[in-house]
Amino acid sequence: MESAYAIVFFIFGTVIGSFLNVMADRMPGEQSIVTPPSRCPGCSRRLSVTDMIPVISWLALKGRCRTCGEKIPARVFWVETVTGLAFAFLYLYFGLTPELWVGLFYAAVTIVIFVIDLEHQLILNNILMPAMGIALLISLFAGQIDLAPTFLNAVIGAVAGFGIFLVVYIVSRGGMGEGDVKLGALAGLITGWPNVIVAVILSWIASGLVAIGLLAFRRKGRREAIAFGPFLALAMFITFLWGSQLIDWYLGLFLN
Repeated sequence: MESAYAIVFFIFGTVIGSFLNVMADRMPGEQSIVTPPSRCPGCSRRLSVTDMIPVISWLALKGRCRTCGEKIPARVFWVETVTGLAFAFLYLYFGLTPELWVGLFYAAVTIVIFVIDLEHQLILNNILMPAMGIALLISLFAGQIDLAPTFLNAVIGAVAGFGIFLVVYIVSRGGMGEGDVKLGALAGLITGWPNVIVAVILSWIASGLVAIGLLAFRRKGRREAIAFGPFLALAMFITFLWGSQLIDWYLGLFLN
């Protein structure tokens, strides 16, 4: 039965992933995510239901429009697949609990922020602000949702996350974007205090390692910008799931 539910959540995740792709395609250009219906960017043909079956359609069409052969970005497939896998994992991890639904929401927020910032180096207010409001609302139910920080811890975490990255933004003189500073506040609301510090450190470690790798393999020059938001978004989600365990592990290195 558990496997059947995991499959259901995978399918549900791929459908949400398809919607996240629409958001990633349209929101950076301030287009509606509701209208008009999806069309091929090459021939402008309105996509049919069979063209939009998550994961399956991309594979069946071999990543191309059935009419004009326009290439469909691989990102469409990967976002649907990763979202499906994330939803299935979260079901197996949490079961049918309040934590599951919170985790699903945060996973979707993480993925759409990751993709948009990676492609456009933008972290959009119309994603951040609603997510902040919902995260703050979730904190009011911390007694019923184990991983949710209390309201006070969420607020302190938000102030800390915002403050840390605001200092970096000022010191770097624009080397970090304003969106990253606001994302720091969202990370604090989701993870709370002191777990937000874990998210900050993880994001710095991950971005540093990737930057070193890109430089070593000459994929980026020393003066080329690397989007930081994807690392912070991913670190935020990891910290939501395992922040307290990571703190306990770290402290155990010195106390044992």
